[in-house]
Amino acid sequence: MKIAFDIEAPDPGIAAALQAKLDGKTKPPGSLGRLEQLALQIGLIQGSLSPTLAQPHLLVCAGDHGALADPRGRALSAYPQAVTWQMVENFLAGGAAVNVLAREAGMSLTIADAGVAHDFGMRAGLIDAKVGHGTASWFDGPAMTDAQCAEAIQNGAALVRRLRRDGCNAIGFGEMGIGNTASAALLTHFIGGSPLGECVGRGTGLDDAGLALKRKTLHRLAADYRGDRDAATLLAHFGGFEIAMLTGAMLAAAQSRMVLVIDGFIVTAALLVAHAISPGVLAYCVFSHCSQERGHAVALDHLQARPLLDLDLRLGEGTGAALAWPLVRVAVAMLNDMASFEQAGVATRDTR
Repeated sequence: MKIAFDIEAPDPGIAAALQAKLDGKTKPPGSLGRLEQLALQIGLIQGSLSPTLAQPHLLVCAGDHGALADPRGRALSAYPQAVTWQMVENFLAGGAAVNVLAREAGMSLTIADAGVAHDFGMRAGLIDAKVGHGTASWFDGPAMTDAQCAEAIQNGAALVRRLRRDGCNAIGFGEMGIGNTASAALLTHFIGGSPLGECVGRGTGLDDAGLALKRKTLHRLAADYRGDRDAATLLAHFGGFEIAMLTGAMLAAAQSRMVLVIDGFIVTAALLVAHAISPGVLAYCVFSHCSQERGHAVALDHLQARPLLDLDLRLGEGTGAALAWPLVRVAVAMLNDMASFEQAGVATRDTR
């Protein structure tokens, strides 16, 4: 399967001027550490010495995995598949963690049904991007057909392009899909090249016996796989509609020169796919946190990414992205609003 997105790298021509502006603020050079690096990155993304953040959104894509409806997939999660649609209802009612955190961070929350095994009907606040009522079971073959995977990718891209036309230039990503840590582990293993055992974690809270069975189940699946190893084919085989939708959303966001705020393990697995399709996406990404889920650190290492936070999170939903968003805002505010030595009448460093 061929998926193509042309992503231009930020023009480095403004980097020296941005660095000079940062160094001219009333502080020792580099003393605001990662905030300065973040401000430089956002300035480069926007090609501006005075970047702005407009109409930030947090996009949460939800989908179900057919492997969870398969008796052989019961080892993959401590929760039943029905929790996916129940949590979507919780999102729509405003009662989930991501609702609280996005509201406090000042981000608009967008919920998309990428392929939940439930009929919601026409609902205020819910984007209908359903490709199917959950994927097929990858115990019996690919989770998605190539056409379904491409449709989910394009649905994500189309949604982000609409947000961009409406004025949004920064977007965080989250997900909901019971069992999707299993998909993320397999994608991280195959795309990142790390041993599968390093990529498999407890997900929604498996005990030691459950974790051992999950590892055994996924090792068997990985060993039996005989398909192509390109990222799009792997996504169709082991992914979910929500992961494919996130992949397309990220690629379109980078193509539109937006700031991408990346959440935890599943979102980063989607980014692994997006990066394999178009490596240029990485320059637009801000990594919010490192999850407790074991495979997340593996995926971050593969991307050579440094997250902003480490709060022992493992919820997903985009909660880490919402928590990191104030740091993004502060970095831009520092670049734009902090006085320079000249403006403040403060002496610069003594060079005697």
